[in-house]
Amino acid sequence: MKTVADYQGKNMLVLGMAKSGYAAAILLHQLGANVIVNDKTPFEENEMAQRLSGQGIEVVCGSHPLELLERNIAIVVKNPGIPYTNPLVAAAQQKGIPVITEVELAYRISEAPFIGITGSNGKTTTTTLTFEMLQEGNKRPLIAGNIGTVACEVAQTAKADEVIVTELSSFQLMGIETFHPKIAVLLNLFDAHLDYHGTKREYGLAKANLFKNQTSSDYSVVNADNEDVMELAKESNGQKVYFSTTQALPDGACLQNDALYFRGEKVIETADIVLPGKHNLENILAAMSVAKLMGVSNEAIEAVLKRFTGVAHRLQYITEVNGRKFYNDSKATNILATQKALSAFTQPVILLAGGLDRGNEFDELIPYFSHVKALVTFGQTAPKLIKAAEKAGMKDIKRVDNVEQAVQQAYELSEEGNVILLSPACASWDQFKTFEDRGDMFIQAVHKLV
Repeated sequence: MKTVADYQGKNMLVLGMAKSGYAAAILLHQLGANVIVNDKTPFEENEMAQRLSGQGIEVVCGSHPLELLERNIAIVVKNPGIPYTNPLVAAAQQKGIPVITEVELAYRISEAPFIGITGSNGKTTTTTLTFEMLQEGNKRPLIAGNIGTVACEVAQTAKADEVIVTELSSFQLMGIETFHPKIAVLLNLFDAHLDYHGTKREYGLAKANLFKNQTSSDYSVVNADNEDVMELAKESNGQKVYFSTTQALPDGACLQNDALYFRGEKVIETADIVLPGKHNLENILAAMSVAKLMGVSNEAIEAVLKRFTGVAHRLQYITEVNGRKFYNDSKATNILATQKALSAFTQPVILLAGGLDRGNEFDELIPYFSHVKALVTFGQTAPKLIKAAEKAGMKDIKRVDNVEQAVQQAYELSEEGNVILLSPACASWDQFKTFEDRGDMFIQAVHKLV
């Protein structure tokens, strides 16, 4: 870990707990800062706050009092999920107090370089693939961010000859100042998190922060098939490396003649790739680009792609029951992700969908309903999904209370040779704390059928 004296004796406010806030507070305390942690969950219900208090760190729980800013705060380290409209955050910005996220703190102390990966969809798959390719190629990768361990925990022990592969959200990227990835990857951009960002433009600008500190000695890996990504990448000073599944790219990564190529050299036949879904070829091309830029051999990349079947909750194959195959795609928290999941199958699908209502309709799913024989829906968006299914002329439409009931109903509607797919097209927060909880309930319900 780099020796950072800037925080010694400074008053630092960590706003919001969760894993990232807890890790940031511990790190700042170790660096000699006077740390104040503020979290809305009451102290008596807040195990993390109690642990921090036991280590001599000041904790203020139950609300976000503006008076905290009167204590000569040098920096606010904000939980990514707390919006900038939060009165305490807005007041800090008005006072000119820097508001950063934990990943910025991680970068400041890290001896190891970073690879940053973001996009509306595919981040977790691409980050995991990149890590495994680098590991297979003996490049000493570490994995951090939204996947794996909190970035500032990983950065504390990372060595200069290692590399930190980091999955990054738009929320995290809004709070960076000096964060500077050696390789930045922008996979795609579609309407998502508009309840947080307000507009697609603001959402895109948050994602593009990944590029803002790059120089001509860095690389920007860019999806040539996404117009919004291409527009945002114009702001990058990094060397552009493009990937595409639709066009030949002699200087980039592409799909051509049923094989994947990098800079004109064939890396692997698509028939040898075990990860399902055409959409995953974009993720693979992006990860492959990073691996090749890091000097990984074709043989190492091929070895990973011949064994990698996916990540939990992302088009995850669960089991087969009486000729029905069950897939858990709980991480599909927006329409695009569900479109891609449905595109991965040719056999009849029973779709389980629904969740938090963010104000959007679901007509964009209608063209993908051609092989969906039944919809089982739940959660706040159930009426909207029913409306879209009816527009598509779907006959079997059922509404249930929860995912567990949905599994039973889907099984009753299905027959041998069908796919039963949980791909909600919505966030999980109306009924669950996380999409992982939702996926776990699906898996448990499936196993009860056996």
